Amino acid sequence: MRPTFPYTLIAASTAFLLALTACTNEEVGSSQEDTEDQPSEAESFEPVQAPEILADMNLDEKIGQLLVLTAQGTSAEENAQMIESYSPGGIIYFDANLNEVEQIAQMSAGVQETAAETGQGVPLLIGIDQEQGLVSRLPVGTRFPDAMAVGAGRDTELAELRASTTAEELAALGINLNYAPDADVNTNPDNPVIGNRSFGSDPDLVSEMVLAESEAYAEHGVVPVPKHFPGHGDTDVDSHTGLPVIELPRDQWEEEHLPPFRAAVDAGVDAIMTAHVLMPELEGGDTTDPATLSPTIIDGILREELGFDGVVTTDALNMEGVRQEHSDEEIAVRVVEAGVDQLLMPADPGAAVDGIRAAVDEGRLTEERIDESVLRILTLKEKHGVLDAEPVDPSAAAETVGSSENAEAAQRVADASVTMLRNEGDLLPLSEDQSVSVSGVGAEEITEALTDLGVTVTDNAPDVAVVGTDGARGSEEQQQAVESAGADGTPVVVVSQGVPYDLEAFPDVDGFLALYSAVGVSRVAAAKAVAGEIETQGALPVSVPDADAEFGAGL
Repeated sequence: MRPTFPYTLIAASTAFLLALTACTNEEVGSSQEDTEDQPSEAESFEPVQAPEILADMNLDEKIGQLLVLTAQGTSAEENAQMIESYSPGGIIYFDANLNEVEQIAQMSAGVQETAAETGQGVPLLIGIDQEQGLVSRLPVGTRFPDAMAVGAGRDTELAELRASTTAEELAALGINLNYAPDADVNTNPDNPVIGNRSFGSDPDLVSEMVLAESEAYAEHGVVPVPKHFPGHGDTDVDSHTGLPVIELPRDQWEEEHLPPFRAAVDAGVDAIMTAHVLMPELEGGDTTDPATLSPTIIDGILREELGFDGVVTTDALNMEGVRQEHSDEEIAVRVVEAGVDQLLMPADPGAAVDGIRAAVDEGRLTEERIDESVLRILTLKEKHGVLDAEPVDPSAAAETVGSSENAEAAQRVADASVTMLRNEGDLLPLSEDQSVSVSGVGAEEITEALTDLGVTVTDNAPDVAVVGTDGARGSEEQQQAVESAGADGTPVVVVSQGVPYDLEAFPDVDGFLALYSAVGVSRVAAAKAVAGEIETQGALPVSVPDADAEFGAGL
């Protein structure tokens, strides 16, 4: 039995609440019945423009809509040739494309102008990986803590606040799609790629937060894309560098990893991202292909069993997890055969187009199959206002991006997440006359915040030693730093700024605060907890079995 915990429900739509109730302990087949009896938001939307645009497209333009290409340079001009050559359905921004507010907004406005003058003039989906925390591409704007910090806060209003604030800033920059939230249930402490990007290890908690954030993104002008179906939370291999193999029986997968995706589908989310993971037990036979290329998992489970008819996008196709067995041409064809709609970041866009075109010419793929995906993509664009959107105003973007109000929102989320897992002898909060030393990960920001709060920070004999960590289980250097800080008998407080499994490395430490994030507001929140400016409200969103810390723990 999973631990229970109190929820603070947002004023969510009836569809979202019904979906959550329906999905908690149902089998996949039952969920499909519910979806058929009560159509989701995605099914009830009837497109008008999308079919008309599709009818006027030639095959090359249709294939272009399947592509989401990596943006080039830092200006619209540097992307013009790519857009004119491929007529892509979207582009994705990365750090190298972005430097300051007006530049980003100008680039967004410019690439949309180029798209309007190309082919059928269909506006672009401009996407980004702005999960917040560890995965944040924007060099400007508000930095919120990672998802696991939100899970620790147990408050869907704060999840909604994180997503709505992020969405407002993205929209001001002309970005209309975010590859977030992460719907993975992190059940493997050794997961090298998900970790604190996940809301936690409990599928009900993750479902609750995914629904809250997805709705908030959509309501504030940005398409959410929950990821990575069928789940990346039980891996010990990074799919950027290899192919993770998950040997879970289907019934265990349904119980532990499916619920957030099932809830999102039932609630009417319009896009979902696949995972480059190999799940033999879901395939029902031998296979060497990841879920991204699997008709059994995409067409079979996601579409037929769960009833999802929105846009399915791949994870990046330049990742090694999907490039183990096939050429770039063959990968593109297999993606479409699996039931996927959009090819995100194909390693060789020209090869992807040639592969799909050849498959149509040979009869392996039909143009009707291409039409299905293009109609879904155009329908998503119509539903979310992308087809009729006004150009973003670069001069106005700075009024929204990084505002003081948004900074306060980020601090609220961070303050609510701090979790005290150890406090021997009521070490914390400090009394007014106590001094501290600060070292380790994040020491500079924690020191500054403590000093601002009036706490005496010294390099000499302190009353308490605060040591920051992040990934200490695998770092002998960090373990030695904690040991050295308390070698003279000084009580030590560890401030963990990544996954809370750091607790396993310190069985005898006097105090332990889990932040789940290394962003600035989280470090300020740690200082506030040490100084007694806030009470620690967080509850552990995962279990740390080797440290005897159960899901829901927190002092």
